[in-house]
Amino acid sequence: MPFEATFTSVVSFLDAAAVAVFAITGALVASRKEMDIFGFALLGTVTGVGGGTVRDLLLGKLPVFWVQQPTYAAIALVASAIVYFLAHIPESRYRLILWLDAVGLSLVCVIGAGRGLAADAGAFIAVVMGVITAVFGGIIRDVLGGESPVILRREIYVIPALLGALGFVLMRTAGVAYPLSAIGGFALCFTVRGLALYYGWSLPPYKSRPGRTPADVAPAPSNPGASGNQG
Repeated sequence: MPFEATFTSVVSFLDAAAVAVFAITGALVASRKEMDIFGFALLGTVTGVGGGTVRDLLLGKLPVFWVQQPTYAAIALVASAIVYFLAHIPESRYRLILWLDAVGLSLVCVIGAGRGLAADAGAFIAVVMGVITAVFGGIIRDVLGGESPVILRREIYVIPALLGALGFVLMRTAGVAYPLSAIGGFALCFTVRGLALYYGWSLPPYKSRPGRTPADVAPAPSNPGASGNQG
């Protein structure tokens, strides 16, 4: 089956699943902030469609995907409403957010890279689109939710998305069929992100060093009488 036909048939389900998962993480943040149902709907929807919106704008695909197919926005709204009534059930909502976010991250890094390939943007841009699609929904969620964006923390977050998108693009370039390459990209991203969450992996932070004073950088004074005293 041609790539375009396979991509269209499979990605619709993946897109819907990714929108729902990210919308749930946004709504769970709203529950931690004790927002009303409209706050749930707003945070869940912008989280669910945010990354794909940025991707489509950068690729020049207008109107963006959820305007062309409002079903995606409806999925985000329904998922947010469900969380509004059920968010009290999980004992550790933050931990659940992180694991659901890992699932969403793994889905959309593949979807974004696939959109880039379908737009004939080239392999490098396809990988970039995968990363952008994966991380921007979480950035919007954390900013609107008043939390430090996960991408700016020491957690390993961008690297899994990069590896997942890169693995998918490499497999597609090598001729691997779309469903199998998508599964491979998803598995690679989720494995790395999951291990980072389980073992608490993080990147080493920058260590600041004291700057030099003017005296440190000034040239050493010369000794004009040194040569005259010789002999």
